[in-house]
Amino acid sequence: MTSHLLTLGHERVGFITGNPDQTASLRRQEGYEAALQERGLKVDPELIAPGLFTYRSGLVAAERLLRLKDPPTAIFASNDDMAAATVAAAHSHGLAVPSDLTVCGFDDTAMATTIWPELTTVRQPIGDMSRAALDLLVRKVKAQRAGAPQPTGHQRLQFTLVRRQSDAAPRKRPP
Repeated sequence: MTSHLLTLGHERVGFITGNPDQTASLRRQEGYEAALQERGLKVDPELIAPGLFTYRSGLVAAERLLRLKDPPTAIFASNDDMAAATVAAAHSHGLAVPSDLTVCGFDDTAMATTIWPELTTVRQPIGDMSRAALDLLVRKVKAQRAGAPQPTGHQRLQFTLVRRQSDAAPRKRPP
């Protein structure tokens, strides 16, 4: 998602983290930072706001980012609930999404298509992830019963960028 935002022309991309107790939070932040570094941009800690995967934490984080002296032109939230909260915060500041502020999320939950504008987000292959986890669990149980070594390894599944109405190129700022 961060690469997508950079490709649109955003250079100040805010990021709302997820719950620090969940591995997904760390992975999403690592992806955000890696995309910036690949484009030669410095990771600015001021543009990273803590969230907890809740709507309320998204409101607090978005407010923090929008009140910066030089606010971001895009905000990528670690899930759709926090992205929806960011859209609400933008509206409360008189900002139009996406013409004044691009907002994107992650997960492609029902929330992504329930708000206006509908969210650009990352769709996780939840069904495939569930099947892979169940398959691994079954193989582990069978191996344990047979006294065989436990299966190991990783399976990589494809995530999909779903573009809707909440992203656009940044508006030119006056000098």
